[in-house]
Amino acid sequence: MSIIANKITRFYGAQKALDDVSFEIKKGEIAAFIGPNGAGKSTMMKIITGYLPASQGEVSVCGMSSGPEAIELRRLIGYLPENNPLYPEMYIREYLGYVADIYKMGKGKNKAVDTVIDQTGLGPEQRKKIGALSKGYRQRVGLAQALIHNPEVLILDEATTGLDPNQIIEIRNLISGVGKEKTVMLSTHIMQEVEAICSKIIVIDHGKIVADGTRETISSIVEDKREAVAVEFNRPVEEKLLLSISGASSVINEGNNNYIIISDGESDIRPSVFDFAVKNGLTVLSLLKKEGSLEDIFRKLTAR
Repeated sequence: MSIIANKITRFYGAQKALDDVSFEIKKGEIAAFIGPNGAGKSTMMKIITGYLPASQGEVSVCGMSSGPEAIELRRLIGYLPENNPLYPEMYIREYLGYVADIYKMGKGKNKAVDTVIDQTGLGPEQRKKIGALSKGYRQRVGLAQALIHNPEVLILDEATTGLDPNQIIEIRNLISGVGKEKTVMLSTHIMQEVEAICSKIIVIDHGKIVADGTRETISSIVEDKREAVAVEFNRPVEEKLLLSISGASSVINEGNNNYIIISDGESDIRPSVFDFAVKNGLTVLSLLKKEGSLEDIFRKLTAR
């Protein structure tokens, strides 16, 4: 149960939306597919699900070639597109039953509808028309239709759009749970979401893959190798005095007695900071090794 993209290129007229894109997502992996707007994320997802053909290259899902004619393959995929098209005049249960009929679920339809309503937290609203729902609940309906046939592969384009913080946590937990037994590809602009649930990160920019690996692997590619620490003292300290700390190369004053001290190499300078504080009669209120955030890494990889 994997997704394999091999040298995918896609043109819209003369415009190249995807340029020789290759990657693999294995069973049990929740892969974040991230990039700026217009980078080619939704186009790639549409090719995987068979809604669009590739101009060049091939995609296989669970060992089967994807494409507009691969009807059987679509039974293995649950897809939540970015715009989440729904029928506003239909009731939630009516709509989910309709989707179950499309997948020819037969006698198992009612149980599947009950299960997915419970999974996605739609119970309190289940007898409402879709058009009467908030954006967050409409997003849950979209996720429910992607899950109702218990697919082996989930393709989720902005799955938590419009959800409040509590709903986001619930849906993240749901994705994490189903991701243990499925292959999940998740497009999102929420870096906290990537940090929370994704075991693999694929970064795309201008139609090209610019990074592919774990959080640690990608970090090692782009981060400055110099160490940095965030320190809070009990009173202000002159920056030129902080530069006297052994191994310090630069200092950033963040205000309120907080400073970022950057070393001149890869050595840990926290012991030197403590020695400096003792020597100068300072109290260290906090001292933390500072790591680049995923947002910082994303900006470095996709700077235009």
